[in-house]
Amino acid sequence: MSSAFAYGLLGAGLFVFFSQAAQAESPFDLSTVAEKAKKLAEQPYQAPAEIPQFLRELTYSQYQEIRFKPEASLWSDSESRFRVMMASPGTYYGHAVAINEIDAEGVRSVPFEKANFNYPNDTLAKRIPADLGYAGFRLTYPMETDTVQNQFLSFAGASYFRGVGKDNHFGLSARGVAIDTGLRSGEEYPSFVEYWIERPDADADSMVVYSLLDGPSVTGAYRFRVFPGDATRVEVTATLFMRREVGLLGMAPLTSMFYYGENTPRPHGEWRPQVHDSDGLLIHDGNTGEWLWRPLINPHGLRMSYLQTEDVQGFGLLQRDTDYARFEDLEARYDKRPSAWVETKGNWGKGEIVLVEIPTRSETNDNIVAFWRPKEPVGAGEEISREYTLHFGDASVTGQPTAAAMQTFIGDGNRVGGGSVEGAYRIIVDFAGGKLDTLDAQASVVSSATGGADVEILEHFVEYSEPDKSWRLSMLVRPAPAALMSVRAYLSMDGEPLTETWTYELPPDSGVRAQER
Repeated sequence: MSSAFAYGLLGAGLFVFFSQAAQAESPFDLSTVAEKAKKLAEQPYQAPAEIPQFLRELTYSQYQEIRFKPEASLWSDSESRFRVMMASPGTYYGHAVAINEIDAEGVRSVPFEKANFNYPNDTLAKRIPADLGYAGFRLTYPMETDTVQNQFLSFAGASYFRGVGKDNHFGLSARGVAIDTGLRSGEEYPSFVEYWIERPDADADSMVVYSLLDGPSVTGAYRFRVFPGDATRVEVTATLFMRREVGLLGMAPLTSMFYYGENTPRPHGEWRPQVHDSDGLLIHDGNTGEWLWRPLINPHGLRMSYLQTEDVQGFGLLQRDTDYARFEDLEARYDKRPSAWVETKGNWGKGEIVLVEIPTRSETNDNIVAFWRPKEPVGAGEEISREYTLHFGDASVTGQPTAAAMQTFIGDGNRVGGGSVEGAYRIIVDFAGGKLDTLDAQASVVSSATGGADVEILEHFVEYSEPDKSWRLSMLVRPAPAALMSVRAYLSMDGEPLTETWTYELPPDSGVRAQER
């Protein structure tokens, strides 16, 4: 054998060796998860194994007594400012998920450690399986002081995740995807079944989480880059692989609660002025440039609203009411609940923002869902990808430049202070912010108001409100008997809109007018 030939064989061997080594040590990224999701979509769906029945039957209060030990948090022995606290399965969290850590040495599984939890009693502790697994996790970061870790983002249950800004309490949730929400066929709840958490550097102000979604109709790959702060920012890249076509596909869904507010009658026996996590839906349409605000209601029956967009720039469920006196709840602190704003990246194309409002008799039920739906259906075997940034914080996270509707009041239009027209409603909307705040009380601000089918706008006018430095729009509106009251309105000056477009829909028999009670 010639030395040249031997050298060639050696070189070829080294090439194969280094190629295999490079392949084995290739960096973990979103494409890794996407490949898993794509292969998974080609296989029949298999539901995750359920946790033991005694854990599923725990009450909410009993589950809350299972507490993770903060000193056992992932990376607590490192210089990283981020920590990861694990969540136990139980009650709403009916199955475990796989959790992995990514660092310079590669990918490794994070094993379940029963000793990392405090249980309320020995009887329960003895029944916990040693291989139970985790339901999810909570991310912490020193948001207030350098010595205290604050929870700012949690992943647990189906494809839910919740975030807060520095001054918020946890409230509404985001989800990876919504499937057939509000349809008679019933809603499907795909789950994040595996996570990969990337270990951040010691001086990092952000971190990355990957997740694998699985459900009867869809699989998916997700990348979340999270930035905690005064407003927490989550940059999301999502790719869905359809096992089958669904009736209603929802991207970037948000889930919240609206029990009652300033614009609805107070339920009998309730002493608090308002109870809600969010009070309205805001949409920014890139095609028209319009900002549209829709106050939420708690309807008597299921309501589905479809708001068309050509190139949606953003949408979100906001909590504009942030004054404690508007709620008077020392325990729930609804005045501290965050707003959530979806800022789209790239052109999402034609579609609809879908608002689902579900009747509820309790504040314990999430009854509001909002998401984007593509105009064209995504068929079996097809995929769809979207990128967006999700902001959690106060209502200013939207970056909205126009004046906003700060409060909405609805009353009987046939009583003192409301009017003298039977079958009518008096509607009051207070606007503030934007250019409105720079105008003096004598400025020539005018109102525009239009009604939907079978709706008469009997009068509308605007006046300056000195006590709160806002501009008040007053409308007297009469829908036909048994008709939906649909109204749109905004303020302008010299032909230039000054405010967002306020829009409202009120079903008949809402309980507002005396004859409806």
